[in-house]
Amino acid sequence: PTTSQTALTSLLLTTEDDIPLAERKTVTDFCYLLDKSKQLFNGLRDLPQYGHKQWQSYFGRTFDVYTKLWKFQQQHRQVLDNRYGLKRWQIGEVASKIGQLYYHYYLRTSETSYLNEAFSFYSAIRQRSYYFQVNKEDRPELVVKKLRYYARYIVVCLLLNKMDLVKVLVKELSEEIEDYTQRFNTEDQLEWNLVLQEVAAFIEADPTVVLNDNNSMVVITHRLQEESAPPLEQGMVVGQLVLADALIIGNCNNQVKFSELTIDMFRMLQALEREPVNLATQTSKQGTLEPNEKPAKRENPHKYLLYKPTFSQLFTFLSASFKELPANSVLLIYLSATGVFPSGHSDYEVGGYDFGGVLTNTNRDIVNGETVQKRIQAQKEMHCLHPGDLFPFTRKPLFVIVDSSNSAAYKNFTNLFGQPLVCLLSPTMYPKTVQDQSQRGSLFTLFLYSPLLAFSSVCGLSSIQRGVWERAQEFLRKVFRDIGQMITRSRTIDQAFLQFFGDEFLRLLLIRFVFCSAVLRLHKLFRVSKCCCKNPVNICLGLIERQLGELQSC
Repeated sequence: PTTSQTALTSLLLTTEDDIPLAERKTVTDFCYLLDKSKQLFNGLRDLPQYGHKQWQSYFGRTFDVYTKLWKFQQQHRQVLDNRYGLKRWQIGEVASKIGQLYYHYYLRTSETSYLNEAFSFYSAIRQRSYYFQVNKEDRPELVVKKLRYYARYIVVCLLLNKMDLVKVLVKELSEEIEDYTQRFNTEDQLEWNLVLQEVAAFIEADPTVVLNDNNSMVVITHRLQEESAPPLEQGMVVGQLVLADALIIGNCNNQVKFSELTIDMFRMLQALEREPVNLATQTSKQGTLEPNEKPAKRENPHKYLLYKPTFSQLFTFLSASFKELPANSVLLIYLSATGVFPSGHSDYEVGGYDFGGVLTNTNRDIVNGETVQKRIQAQKEMHCLHPGDLFPFTRKPLFVIVDSSNSAAYKNFTNLFGQPLVCLLSPTMYPKTVQDQSQRGSLFTLFLYSPLLAFSSVCGLSSIQRGVWERAQEFLRKVFRDIGQMITRSRTIDQAFLQFFGDEFLRLLLIRFVFCSAVLRLHKLFRVSKCCCKNPVNICLGLIERQLGELQSC
């Protein structure tokens, strides 16, 4: 039986004279809401992770029950304290689940307003010390609830760029883990220490930091803001396509990660989101759960985050996204994965499958305890996402970004159906000094996320004063405006680029890609590297070569 059922049974065994009928009903109603909320919450894991419609009504019912439960415990706190024995950690558990609800709703909708709501509930738990008494009880499972709360709170703070708070939470979590492992003879000590190591590496992943005059670190946001993407020239004719869906896939070996988010996935996730309005002044609104109030216009493209998916998982999500893609919309596929190269000549040459691709997860393909690795030499790698695997999805506008050591496999991507198609490809090799930093994220993705951060890294800068950073950003905006004008005025550029240029996110990605390609081609250390990019960079090289010197002089 659950805690609420045990408490209710104890209450019912008490004589009616001991407890007034109204108070008995209050406890009964609370137990019903508590059990119903747990039932609905546990059912969330059975919902399909893909598609837009299958889960919305279930989430709505879950939010409705938690709204009632949260308000009920607020209105009847004294009765529940006296008759039910309600403890503060139980209130904290309800608040924590509401925070989880909002976080998962953010993952499914990509709207950062729900991320702010998750933060407000997690913040209230800490401010009101709901879990404070847990350490005094001899119940390790309650301490684990507290540790998991801290881990979830840290993820939300990372996504909201609240880095100062992240550092405080990591310190508190470290102390909690130490206390937990000293008090209980646990087997999960190494797992929790690994969590600390992962989040510490995540915080330190940026190669360059921006400093105030007092040498304190400045937190810089890299989400899309009003001035981020250069505006289109008046009268300029570009496509009206809108980025609607994005698959962000991370399967790089040994890359910094935290909570199934590699640093590359984390960066691309933020590159495809707008900066929330009044993020720093959001007020806590506990008890106001309103997920059904949809914005009049979707602020951000819908995203699927796939950490080390198998081929079947990736294909399932890709098919669902393709199926539900609205008219005049674009599907973006971002692949950050280890390259898979052809093992040898095959007797059965198939276009789109001859040059390898990127790796998908092999862990689930096990026979008799051994991973299926033995292949006939002529066979294709079954755990590889080949360019040919994406051909069916070129029936609709497709925007592909490949960050891999074998991005060259996608260089000659065949456009079979005449729909707009663009592939942005990373370099396949880097100078040794850059390779040494690959664990902290790819330089290519860093350019798409924060061009100035990447440019500073290429220049060997570990820190920049805030004033210099702001002057360089202003200059970079002028460079981006000029790149945009040269792309739209070119008579030789592939028309697919112009088809995507009307969407702010895609326009910014294209311009940042051109800037990245130009910087790497013009840098002496990268001239020996292979940059397999079919792109409009050549029309801008002369312009950027003149401007980079001025940017570097900042």
